[in-house]
Amino acid sequence: AVLLTFLMLINPDIPHNGGLTRALELKVPEGSFLNASYPAATTFGNSLTGPISDAIFRAFSKALPETVTAGWNRMLSLVITGEDPQKSNAPFVDILFLSQKGGSGAAHGVDGYDHIGLINCAGGLLAQDYEMFESQNPVHLSKHQLKTDSAGPGEWRGGYGIETEMMIEGENVAGVVFGDGIEDDAKAFGLFGGGSGILNKLAFTDPDGSERRPKSKEIIKDIKPHTVLTQIAGGGGGYGDPFRRPVEIVAHEATNGLLSIECARQDYGVVIDPETFGVDDKATQELRSRI
Repeated sequence: AVLLTFLMLINPDIPHNGGLTRALELKVPEGSFLNASYPAATTFGNSLTGPISDAIFRAFSKALPETVTAGWNRMLSLVITGEDPQKSNAPFVDILFLSQKGGSGAAHGVDGYDHIGLINCAGGLLAQDYEMFESQNPVHLSKHQLKTDSAGPGEWRGGYGIETEMMIEGENVAGVVFGDGIEDDAKAFGLFGGGSGILNKLAFTDPDGSERRPKSKEIIKDIKPHTVLTQIAGGGGGYGDPFRRPVEIVAHEATNGLLSIECARQDYGVVIDPETFGVDDKATQELRSRI
């Protein structure tokens, strides 16, 4: 987390090499939460990159307001395992990276990246190819699209998150959830008047129609064939006053389904006709001057 944020805050033209790391000195007391001593559990300790990065960006926002980003979507991950009936009940296991890639935080002068993934991976997390994903696992993918209204509003909005839906067709399937971003205090935060991105969501709809919403670090057993998994990876935080965002950009995103008409009005002060998607300039000017 320290190295990632450090690289994001310094001159981007400086070569990335070992000399950069020598400029950093970490003082983390041994035996503390961030420097655990044996036999404390440290598996998946890199999941703390998100919260630590948030703390660093918040702290440096006062000194480097035009360099930091708003909060990134936190990681909420699901691993499923079971037997694949299409392959003579051969075992399978998958970390569902496809559904984990939320939005990044906005920065001064630039919107956040859509569907970029975890700050842990510095933008390097790739989504799985749809056809390969279905051939490797007993699942049927029915939805994978940017989530409307998921980005934190701002003069520069956060990156949009993603909504994924798939039917699980394996046998004896179980899963485990890890990460966070499902509680209010883990939303991707906004900066300087920008709003937060939406929360992550994970839900199983059983064949009988009942729904289960597991929490982090929860083991999900008895996932029956034809259970539908829905996951939302939230958006990034916004930067700056949303009412300063150009009207034409707000209207363009509403026309393309990224932003609802309600959100355009409430968060950005832009009044859009629901039939024509044209902007009511007079109503917009009045609303923006009143709030």
